[in-house]
Amino acid sequence: MTSTSLPAPRRRAAPPCPEPEPGRVRAALAAARAGELDRASAEALLHARGTDLAALCELAAPVRDAAMERAGRPGVVTYSRKVFVPVTRLCRDRCHYCTFATVPGRLPAAYLEAEEVLAIARSGAAAGCKEALFTLGDAPEDRWAAARRWLDERGFTTTLEYVQHLARRVLDETGLLPHLNPGVMTFEALRSSRAVAPSMGMMLETTATRLWSEPGQVHYGSPDKDPALRLRVLHDAGRARVPFTTGILVGIGETPAERVDSLLAIRDVAAEHDGVQEVIVQNFRAKDDTAMRGADDLGHEEYLAAIAVARLLLGPGVSLQAPPNLSDPGQREQLLAAGVDDWGGVSPLTPDHVNPERPWPQLDDLAATTRGAGFRLAERLTAHPRFVLDALGGGAAWIDPGLHAPLAALADPATGLAVESARPVGAGVAR
Repeated sequence: MTSTSLPAPRRRAAPPCPEPEPGRVRAALAAARAGELDRASAEALLHARGTDLAALCELAAPVRDAAMERAGRPGVVTYSRKVFVPVTRLCRDRCHYCTFATVPGRLPAAYLEAEEVLAIARSGAAAGCKEALFTLGDAPEDRWAAARRWLDERGFTTTLEYVQHLARRVLDETGLLPHLNPGVMTFEALRSSRAVAPSMGMMLETTATRLWSEPGQVHYGSPDKDPALRLRVLHDAGRARVPFTTGILVGIGETPAERVDSLLAIRDVAAEHDGVQEVIVQNFRAKDDTAMRGADDLGHEEYLAAIAVARLLLGPGVSLQAPPNLSDPGQREQLLAAGVDDWGGVSPLTPDHVNPERPWPQLDDLAATTRGAGFRLAERLTAHPRFVLDALGGGAAWIDPGLHAPLAALADPATGLAVESARPVGAGVAR
């Protein structure tokens, strides 16, 4: 019997969260205009709808523009042309909304073989992609004997060790720049991975501990979703000097107050370490083959309010992303109006394996959407321009010196963005 034939488990409701009293949202707007946005006002602004939401987006817009100015790309919205490499769909966690993770019996093998990964990467390089996004479950060998056996048979101790091996081969043989999303990593793992990846990432998702600790909640039974553990990873990434992408997942049962707490936690990490290159505000979308298949998708206005509040709280020092495939085409200009300045990774070749029901927009369509909002679309590399420019100038604080040459082969030395006509080529291959 498949999971879709079973009754959908009920998600436990979030604690009661009354709507703000009349006038509270407008008082919060006034506080934001005066530069006095505190935690309570930010929470109130998450309830902005209609004309109040329009006013909130008007406040977020100049912060978005300042972010693009600070990044050296005024009026330019960026994206990364990538291939999506699903190294393994096994995971030791049991998140109630995830359709990516599965069980060994539903897979032809526990992991992709190296040659399968290289075939994806070569096709991506031929299509003009410059990023190889490695996505996988957290430490599946700790839960699944099939994963442990597969690694043992090939001489790898951990999944991360295998991912590092794959990243090195992809880099050396195709020239694609790896971006690693292996989940929770130790400080030592982050440091060792710097040699094969100019950037890495892990979603914080939420700081709401109750969603992890209470039976019936979305992260219960998922050891890697402990908010304290994930925050430690964000701090360790900064200490390890890794350009890092993180973000929140909105609509999984968290309250507005918990939403604000999550954004403030990311802001604190960014201020302390300066290594947060991008923050994703991702909207929940229900998947058929999950425990949350009966839950409502996050409402569009609620999503826009979350983006705008994120932009105000985070300020112009980080890029703000909303995945374009998780909103309908007619809604995407509104994401930019709310404060988004980056579309993240978009693939002309491989599907979004985490959201397989939501195809990527065509790049021409995304460029037209971006123009319609008054901006220009430009391609970036997996590491954002300030880190790329540091590397091109000989700096080694953030990106390992061994990666400077592959970066230089693809980057515009004036802007740190991608040279769109450049094609990745592996080491030792004539250019």
